[in-house]
Amino acid sequence: MTISALNAISPLEGRYQEKVNDLRPTFSEYGLIKFRVIVEIRWLQTLATHANLPELPSLSTHANSVLEGIIENFSEQDAVRIKNIESVINHDVKAVEYFIKERLEGNAELAAVSEFIHFGCTSEDINNLAYGLMLASARKQHILPALDELQDVLKHLAHEYADKPMLSRTHGQPATPTTVGKEIANMVYRLHRQEEQLISAMILGKLNGASGNYNAMVVTYPEVDWQQISKNFICQLGLIWNPYTTQIEPHDYMAEFFSILIRINTLLIDFNRDMWGYISLGYFQQKSFNREVGSSTMPHKINPIDFENAEGNLGIANALLEHMVTKLPISRWQRDLSDSTVLRNIGVAISHALLAYQSTCRGLSKISLNEEVVSADLNHHWEILAEAVQTVMRRYGIEQPYEKLKTFTRGQKITEPLLHQFISELPLENNVKQALLNLTPETYIGFAADLAKRI
Repeated sequence: MTISALNAISPLEGRYQEKVNDLRPTFSEYGLIKFRVIVEIRWLQTLATHANLPELPSLSTHANSVLEGIIENFSEQDAVRIKNIESVINHDVKAVEYFIKERLEGNAELAAVSEFIHFGCTSEDINNLAYGLMLASARKQHILPALDELQDVLKHLAHEYADKPMLSRTHGQPATPTTVGKEIANMVYRLHRQEEQLISAMILGKLNGASGNYNAMVVTYPEVDWQQISKNFICQLGLIWNPYTTQIEPHDYMAEFFSILIRINTLLIDFNRDMWGYISLGYFQQKSFNREVGSSTMPHKINPIDFENAEGNLGIANALLEHMVTKLPISRWQRDLSDSTVLRNIGVAISHALLAYQSTCRGLSKISLNEEVVSADLNHHWEILAEAVQTVMRRYGIEQPYEKLKTFTRGQKITEPLLHQFISELPLENNVKQALLNLTPETYIGFAADLAKRI
């Protein structure tokens, strides 16, 4: 069977393939292999700059240009060649080393020092840095831009609807009013806090040999400060040096990074479910498209599919990320391979999250506020002003204000005339009483509008 979008097992390679194409250079097998090539070449270049390695002289400008060319021109065909080498030797990282040596055979200067490729390294020195570069690239190029775009959309809606009063519901029951914009602003603020933590999350790396002690490096060049070289090299890659590891970088930072993503995704599950509910209440109308079908049997329907799609993809992403958070920091003794398969699914988890961010933005682009429905729902519940009335009663020393409003409001439909009658009978000064009589569900919104405009 020819592999195509129709017979792909993963929906990322099938139904959603066009939406994740931009992620392939980072998260695919090709991407992982290229990051390994980058690490191997950068390590050789770093070693060549060190004066205490007489067998590895400084590289000429031409030699460095050749090495840079391997990185810049790395192609799918190069990745295939590495996979072919791997199929013979059955080792993915060693295959990268052999590939680079193969590419340097025609250059006498580089061929003479080719044994310094992968010098002193274990496979995990290369792998952990490759995955670190993968995450750093994904954060900068994909995750943060997607979150920024989503927050921009939300901020626009928060400002647009800042003054639009709406009924709040706590425990599903009518409660103190808010504005549509303020409720959206709440999500902007929550997302912003988590994104700031994601920006600050450290991405660690190690290069210290087979058990984290630089054994082979020290015995070969005991006079060299390998710890400083390792630290400088990792920092030059844009990562944070981890000085204490076993054979593997222990992935604690990944658990921290993914925990932030889980929180971001959880916030968005909350938001997408709320939007689904508000559409169900009729608070938002969805744009209709002439040729789009909402139901196979009910022609009237326009379903909130983008918010549902987002919720589903966020759930899948979090399920994978939660496993990574609890699995990756655990490794038997100095190293086992149980993390390898899990690490290869980082791109799957993040891809599902990014699909959800896209779906949320798409859903928001299709809605408009149904002000008539929102206003009617709000004005149908004059009992929500009981909070205001009993609080003013407290100020002016009227006995048992809460209890009086409880007796008055529970078990009966509170209308504007009934509430005004109750207020008129209160022992309050006329100006205070008049202020309460002027209050409506639509004006009892506190600082909601200002808060929304400030986000």
